[in-house]
Amino acid sequence: MSVIIDGNKVSQDIRLLLRDETRVFKEKTGIVPGLAVVLIGDDPASQVYVGRKAKACEEVGFLSREYRLPDGTPQTALLDLIGELNADRLIHGILVQLPLPKHISTEKVIAAIDPHKDVDGFHPYNVGGLVTGSPLFVPCTPRGIMELIARTGIELSGKEAVVVGRSNIVGKPMALLLLAGHATVTICHSKTKDLPAVTSRADILIAAVGRAHMIKANMVKNGAVVIDVGVNRLENGKLAGDVAFDEVEPKAGFITPVPGGVGPMTIAMLMKNTLDAARMTVKG
Repeated sequence: MSVIIDGNKVSQDIRLLLRDETRVFKEKTGIVPGLAVVLIGDDPASQVYVGRKAKACEEVGFLSREYRLPDGTPQTALLDLIGELNADRLIHGILVQLPLPKHISTEKVIAAIDPHKDVDGFHPYNVGGLVTGSPLFVPCTPRGIMELIARTGIELSGKEAVVVGRSNIVGKPMALLLLAGHATVTICHSKTKDLPAVTSRADILIAAVGRAHMIKANMVKNGAVVIDVGVNRLENGKLAGDVAFDEVEPKAGFITPVPGGVGPMTIAMLMKNTLDAARMTVKG
């Protein structure tokens, strides 16, 4: 039987610590960390995420601002808003909720955010910094996953890590963080031949492909750490990860559930990045 990594518990521990750190920071500097979240349209899942971020800000003691814009908002209007937030000294972090409507360029929007306020870690400046080992901010989901792996007590150095998925949001930055931790890293994708042969070598297996129950027991090494990033809605309305949990759990050494695994950590790391951004303004 594996150890189930409780992302809800780890996230709550981190948020309680951040609340104390924020209180001390405000007492010393008089600065309240501020996060602005911009939501375009009325996508139900995005609305839920934005609500959770606002609740987390309140919990840790941040200033939280929400900008809810209609689906037909012109790209120029969104870029103008980002420009205003870049210049707003009360706002230390800017997050534009993805995905965006098709008429808006995600690349242009991300590039418009001041890298020092890019608490999502998606700006090309921060992506380049991640490659060279010196980003201002690390993307929230991969940063949260590294925290979960650390909680297992397993040393990354020398381990074989496999990431299934090559997205800019999770797969690629995840591979870079694992590499920085001295793991030997393989990235798999839709063109990978004999995927089970590759994944079954992994001491650390990250599933971030967006296909429900894709990772089966025959694809997992005995005792592996299995991190499930996938959030998929089944026909019955229930959420499922990329890992066939019931099948893989007896074989893994450690495993994250869906929900309650990686998801809560993403928001916790967003809070952490925002506090870091506020601290940068003091350091100059």
